[in-house]
Amino acid sequence: MKSLVRVFLSIFIISFGLMGVAAWLNSSQGYSGGNTLTVYNWGDYIDPELLERFQKETGITVIYQTFDSNEAMLTKIEQGGTSFDVAVPSEYALAKMKQEHLLLPLDHSKLPNLKHVDSHYLNLSFDPNNQYSVPYFWGTVGIVFNPELTKGIDFHSWDGLWDPKLRNNLLLVDGAREIMGMSLNSLHYSLNDTNKAHLQQALTKLEKLAPNVKAVVGDEIKMLLANEEAAAGVVWSGDASEIMDQNDKLDYVVPDEGSNLWFDNIVIPKTATHVDAAHKFINFMMQPDVAAQNAEFVGYSTPNKDAKKLLPEDISGDERFYPPSEITDKLEVYDNLGKRMLAHYNELFLQFKMHLK
Repeated sequence: MKSLVRVFLSIFIISFGLMGVAAWLNSSQGYSGGNTLTVYNWGDYIDPELLERFQKETGITVIYQTFDSNEAMLTKIEQGGTSFDVAVPSEYALAKMKQEHLLLPLDHSKLPNLKHVDSHYLNLSFDPNNQYSVPYFWGTVGIVFNPELTKGIDFHSWDGLWDPKLRNNLLLVDGAREIMGMSLNSLHYSLNDTNKAHLQQALTKLEKLAPNVKAVVGDEIKMLLANEEAAAGVVWSGDASEIMDQNDKLDYVVPDEGSNLWFDNIVIPKTATHVDAAHKFINFMMQPDVAAQNAEFVGYSTPNKDAKKLLPEDISGDERFYPPSEITDKLEVYDNLGKRMLAHYNELFLQFKMHLK
């Protein structure tokens, strides 16, 4: 028995020593302590020069990690293996994080630059009074199209997608809320509609779209549209900007009936260990010159009204990505529909995809 105790004691001492060495190594590399900030963001979603500038101005070392989906980000934060100080979820993921108590409330007294954010993008349904988040970038869902291949089709209405001239020439993003939403909008219903009769009408109308649909696809939609593998596609505005950078013959429009207004937002996860540094970083990113530089680098629309004034006219004046109020007033943020209703949306969307076969 004494031998067994000695063995366990030896293992404990060795393990404790290794933990100490690991802690020392992490500290020596700037991975711990109050002078560090761990940021969890989408890939290619910040100008690296701004990270360097923040570090120089504050003396805070930034550890920058990326994710490629809201689901991957949620899983990592739920597991709690890494103490992320800042994360950038989309609005529906933010709503889920609030529901699961994964966020810390923001201290607005430490965010004086919040005054630069356009009030149209504050106090939205997914985070009333911006208790947990500030907007980072925003965009829309609309139609990318090739004017040469779609002559005579008016995409200022969602009904343009049903034009017989588009037969087997339309790509759709693989998203239940996006595609059910655009069908609901085309019927002049809300894209957050929970009336099952209205949802059935939306499915019936989608089934009539089937002859025009070449495919329902994921990220490859950008390459396919840029390479003119289809004449039109339903996409997010950020993807549209990237597609049009690759092929300047293409155009983008948000139909008049309305569409989705999406947001990516900066939050502080509950597991954050450097909360003061997180507030400093969030406030820094809302500084007008910083937000303008970031928007120009990333290519997405900034919610920062004073940053927008600093952007080149060909960016800030592009109504495809900064639409006028007569369009934005018709846009809707996705509501959290709850598990049961979301499952119903997914089921109807699956029925539509099965109909394509």
